[in-house]
Amino acid sequence: MIHCEGLVKIFKSDNVEVVALQGLNLSVRAGEMMAIIGNSGSGKSTFLNILGGLDRPSAGQVRVGEWDLLKINDKQLVDYKRKTVGFIWQNNARNLLPYLTALENVEMPMMLGGKVDRDYAKQLLEWVGLKERMHNKLQQLSGGEQQRVAIAISLSNRPSLLLADEPTGSVDSQTSDMIMDIFRKLNQEIGVTIVIVTHDLALAGKVDRVIAIRDGLTSTEFIKRNPNLDDSSSLYIPTGSLEDEHEEYVVLDRVGRLQVPKQYLDALQISGKASMEFDGEKILIRPPKNDK
Repeated sequence: MIHCEGLVKIFKSDNVEVVALQGLNLSVRAGEMMAIIGNSGSGKSTFLNILGGLDRPSAGQVRVGEWDLLKINDKQLVDYKRKTVGFIWQNNARNLLPYLTALENVEMPMMLGGKVDRDYAKQLLEWVGLKERMHNKLQQLSGGEQQRVAIAISLSNRPSLLLADEPTGSVDSQTSDMIMDIFRKLNQEIGVTIVIVTHDLALAGKVDRVIAIRDGLTSTEFIKRNPNLDDSSSLYIPTGSLEDEHEEYVVLDRVGRLQVPKQYLDALQISGKASMEFDGEKILIRPPKNDK
């Protein structure tokens, strides 16, 4: 569904250049539900904005389904944003029109697409647990209910890719669990690919695959140890830690480069350069022997 290779994004202003993505490599399978984590400034939101058609890539390759986002023209970009991708913001004010009811909010993107399917709009609100609230205006809904309306809106034009930027950042933990259950249900029942950007490691731990981005590059990948166990199963007892639930891997790019986790480098006091050896079974990385 998503394939990025050597993806670069440079922001320019007043003779200053900021390289937000420095050659990102990432692939996401169709129908996958995964999370992207990273510190502030790591490039994760920039990457999500590129996938959403909100920012243009500067160089490299980035494909979403049949779309080449590096070569797409402005008219095609409008079609892409209307038909292929749905977006959920952390801030509800960016998702919703306050003077409309929940149902009218869901129908608005359909109107822009030229065809309103009221039955489908109602079905979406039922899927997110708002069957009895669809005719309420936004001031009559809680923050968690508004975020669930936003999920329904993002699916109104039947996108194949759903992007969520900190979707639980403004709700409590109980509502956060409910939203993740909705994502999982939508992923399983209608097959939509879901990419969630979050700083919440507990939230990230609820998906099968997590990608960590550091300094605009893919650094670490976490794969769930028991992906066949559903979080809703009575046999599944999460331990709460991303590291406990997932196996951690360092990601190599196509020429063999990798990002060594910062905590390892700090523990060995490695900075600038390192000594590397192969003993026939393992690759050993050490501080330089004669580092002056």
